[in-house]
Amino acid sequence: MKLDRRDLSGSWGSLLILLLLIALGVAAVVHSRERLLAARTALSAARMQRNEIVEKLGRVHGEENEIRRGAEVFKRLAARGMIGKEQRLTWIELLKELRDRLRLIQIHYEFSPQRALDTTGAEAGSVGLYASSMKLEAKLLHEEDLTRLLDELRRLAPALIQVRRCDVERLPRANADPDADPDLGSLRADCLIDWITLREADQSEEDVP
Repeated sequence: MKLDRRDLSGSWGSLLILLLLIALGVAAVVHSRERLLAARTALSAARMQRNEIVEKLGRVHGEENEIRRGAEVFKRLAARGMIGKEQRLTWIELLKELRDRLRLIQIHYEFSPQRALDTTGAEAGSVGLYASSMKLEAKLLHEEDLTRLLDELRRLAPALIQVRRCDVERLPRANADPDADPDLGSLRADCLIDWITLREADQSEEDVP
């Protein structure tokens, strides 16, 4: 079969159209893939942003809960008189009241000067923990007398009560006298107790009664 020049020119035209269509198809595929990749990238970025926002919201809610819990604790401490100047006169009156109400035989106590529990990083205006140690000596009939006294102090004192040590020993009977008065006590307690309060770090010791 013999092709003339007109047949070749028609074939070249069809070939060019075919190549053009192929090029357009490839360009469309490449463009679609680029758009798909961009969409996936945007979706991934949106998910990361969403996760970051959710995480931030979670931290905010957590901080709000901590602030709320801290405010409640602060309110309870303030209601108990644990914040500000220590109330030694109230402490002494409470000790006398418990001595009489619990019918304790004898108690002696002595308070030491107030001291800071944490002296590192204290800044003016910041609130810190301060403690006054009390030496307590008592004559008891039973160990339960001491337990009741400490429980009542923890429940009623306008301070946080922390028992650092408490030694109880049995008192010897003079000459093992069977007629000795049992009300003189059979036990002696020797305790060291911290009365802890909160106050501003820049509040001078002279302000504390």
